Amino acid sequence: MKNGLQFDFIVDKEKNTITIKREFAAEKQLVWDCYTKSELLDQWFAPKPFTTKTKHMDFTEGGYWHYSMIDPEGPEYWNRMDYLKINPIDSYSALDGFCDENGELNPQMPRANWDVTFSDLGKNAMVQTIVTYKSLESLEMVIQMGMKEGLESTLERLDELLPTLK
Repeated sequence: MKNGLQFDFIVDKEKNTITIKREFAAEKQLVWDCYTKSELLDQWFAPKPFTTKTKHMDFTEGGYWHYSMIDPEGPEYWNRMDYLKINPIDSYSALDGFCDENGELNPQMPRANWDVTFSDLGKNAMVQTIVTYKSLESLEMVIQMGMKEGLESTLERLDELLPTLK
């Protein structure tokens, strides 16, 4: 973790949620842009050593982001984030799921609702993400897949990117 910035990863098995609170050493607008623009997401939204490639991005209510996390060994892991509600610079909600390269969702894999909120802390910004699954089984599946470790690595990449954008 960089410079003691806050990182909380809280699992609530009664509500089937994961709450992630993460502080960034950048202003809220810049952090919002990094979460909502494909050209920036492609620079950080994957755990090391993976890279991200956007196939389609429409950050509007009813739009979606279709992207792949690419393993340096070759395999690509496709995902789709369908945007439900957007309150510019403050919050958005979306449905996240695993899919194929054509955007067809994989019904065998969990889908989750993401509620993402951005707060201004002066020179820093806080992002709180509440990820809600339909079942405890789905929640436990993503935990076993390494969601905490993957998110830690992914968010550290954003830490590294932010100073280069100021």
